[in-house]
Amino acid sequence: MIINIKVKPSSLEDKLEKLSDNSYLIHVKKKAEDGRANIEVIKILSKEFGVSFKNIHIKNPTSRNKIVEIKKST
Repeated sequence: MIINIKVKPSSLEDKLEKLSDNSYLIHVKKKAEDGRANIEVIKILSKEFGVSFKNIHIKNPTSRNKIVEIKKST
């Protein structure tokens, strides 16, 4: 499954908002430094979709508008 994510780093809380079927807004407390915000994004998505960290791949990690591939476990 491919989803589009907009990330808001340095937020007051970690929060996931569903905008449409394949579009989400994620607020993370971590700053966008050294991939820290991306790690938090993966943690949030892992919990939301019930998949392992290694099944989530961010295709464009330096952008705030990310394309994320989530592979469901079989």
